Amino acid sequence: MHSIAPHWLRHSLLAVAATALLAGCAEDSPTGPAAELATAGTGTDQPAVDLGECDTLHAPVGSSLVFHAYAKGQQIYRWDGATWSLIGPSAQLFADATSKALVGTHYTGPTWKSTSGSTVVGAVIDRCTPDANAVPWLLLVAVRNEGPGVFQEVTHIQRVNTVGGKAPADAGTLGQVRGMPYTAEYFFYRSP
Repeated sequence: MHSIAPHWLRHSLLAVAATALLAGCAEDSPTGPAAELATAGTGTDQPAVDLGECDTLHAPVGSSLVFHAYAKGQQIYRWDGATWSLIGPSAQLFADATSKALVGTHYTGPTWKSTSGSTVVGAVIDRCTPDANAVPWLLLVAVRNEGPGVFQEVTHIQRVNTVGGKAPADAGTLGQVRGMPYTAEYFFYRSP
């Protein structure tokens, strides 16, 4: 006489088998928020970036959103004796607004580097200032990409939803360097 496994046992065995199968694929693809970022915009349900009054900052028609990151850091300035000159950013890139999953860094160039090692360097092609108390929103074109990874074929970058980062309002001493805290969202695109 043979017995058939109870209903709950069959489902438990299926769950264990599915978990084992997924674990075997874990090295091939990211999981969690990083996975959402790595695949953002690859389908037809690409979210539209709300540019409000900054509609000149759209990526070229037909571009695909491939990465979205939240930046938290500083805009670095140097006093030249008459004004504060921007040196560049120094920020970390996160998978979400709560700054829990580090996905890269952002530094002078402007350069973005993913935790997997790919980089993209951009040049500003347009700007908009929806908030006088924050650094401008930007549209940048990629001028150099290095390494395999998410930034490998990026062609355009948007900086939006900026908070802070403006140059200090007071004068400094010659050569003084100051970092001004800022946050922003960056959207990375590939053109067809």
